[in-house]
Amino acid sequence: MLRTANIIGSGPNGLAAAVTLAQRGVAVTVYERNATLGGACSNAEVTLPGFHHDLGASAFPLGVSSPFYRSLPLADHGLRWIHSPAPLAHPFDDGSALTLEPALDATAAQLPAHDGQAWRSLFSSAVRNWPGLVEDLTQPLLRLPRHPLAMAAFGASALWPAQLLASTLFEDQRTRALFAGVAAHSVLPLTSVASAATGIVLTAASHAAGWPVAGSTVPGVYGAQAISHAMASLLYDLGGRVLLNSEVGQLRDMPQADITLLDTSVEALLRIAGTELDAGYRQRLQSYKHGPGIFKIDYALSRPIPWQAAGCRRAATVHLGGSLAEIAHYEQDAFYGHLDEPSSTRPFVLLVQPSLFDPSRAPAGQHTAWAYCHVPNGSNIDRTQAIEDQIERYAPGFSDCVLARRASSAAALEAWNPSLIGGDISGGAMTLGQILFRPTRTLYRTSNPRLYLCSSSTPPGGGVHGMCGHRAALAAWQDHGPR
Repeated sequence: MLRTANIIGSGPNGLAAAVTLAQRGVAVTVYERNATLGGACSNAEVTLPGFHHDLGASAFPLGVSSPFYRSLPLADHGLRWIHSPAPLAHPFDDGSALTLEPALDATAAQLPAHDGQAWRSLFSSAVRNWPGLVEDLTQPLLRLPRHPLAMAAFGASALWPAQLLASTLFEDQRTRALFAGVAAHSVLPLTSVASAATGIVLTAASHAAGWPVAGSTVPGVYGAQAISHAMASLLYDLGGRVLLNSEVGQLRDMPQADITLLDTSVEALLRIAGTELDAGYRQRLQSYKHGPGIFKIDYALSRPIPWQAAGCRRAATVHLGGSLAEIAHYEQDAFYGHLDEPSSTRPFVLLVQPSLFDPSRAPAGQHTAWAYCHVPNGSNIDRTQAIEDQIERYAPGFSDCVLARRASSAAALEAWNPSLIGGDISGGAMTLGQILFRPTRTLYRTSNPRLYLCSSSTPPGGGVHGMCGHRAALAAWQDHGPR
């Protein structure tokens, strides 16, 4: 009978696993190495007093759509989703921008007639069937889907390389670039098989449910921390515990429990479990591959970013990359480690400006922003100037707004959070093979029947949605719960 469980790590998936088990009457203890909970889903003043920065994830298209989160009373524990008028903007050198609008038809209306129809054709099925589709997409994919027709329609386009799909379906360079920017969240070369999947999922999510930032109704809780705080508050109500400043180096560092779930990297699983895992399983884990890292800058700003395109002022998330060709070239170089080449000096930059829509993030009239680009895994390369050149490209005068900045290399991000191996924010490369078998064919289960992996290195992978932890906990309950 499953009565007790230890969870290592209080990131979104660790807390999701803890809540899932606590709902079933299991006595759960979560061990967190840091002084605050949440892992990469947290917030702190890292530039100037009064400027509250999301330390990791900052916009949550899959969080607001998560079947598990939607099943929980998180609003009762302070979480509120804050939607900008346009989920996303993509500016161009002529001073214009395309925006991803909440409504599918409103987005298509911005495009030339052919592309508008192609946009509707590509996304209408996914948007129409979004609740069922997201339920299937957040489970292991090698199983019979509950909504086979929706999954079949999705799969017909999702398996394409993003660059090829965009070039085939769309005639206008601006439309191609808009899709490429969303697809680049896959952290794959846009020539890779199934790199279109991320573009389709995130675009459909934005049309069906939005691409919000997080906020809190609890005093003193800001931004992404609201998700972690709400989950932990719910866990406390269910009788669970979170122990902060409690780093687990080996399993014997914790009191024994019936099962242990690790919201950690594959490397940490190997280190913490050691010989509790058999040699064959350890060898399979050692072949797991990580994707590129990121170089990230947090900004304290004296005023809003002075975008040339008005559409960028309506969106919490802005993609800075120009054309499809430019984005694809940079992502290829980042993935394969060729950033010393002159043609790679302009990065594809992902930027979030949450304080435009959540003024609690900064002192009155001032703002926060967050920007990153992909870099080779483990890189110490400083991309500050390259990122700021890209922002200035579309927002002349940006540098005059900067009061303070904190730059973090890929290596520095891993030093802060050991689960971000080499700065990889996806828990492992999202290649087709590692989407299907993540991190091995046994998914959440390890060679030890009492140990489970519940991090983003398991299905469905990266993103703040809690589904990896929820599914891992359900697997453990299936194995050890009441018969």
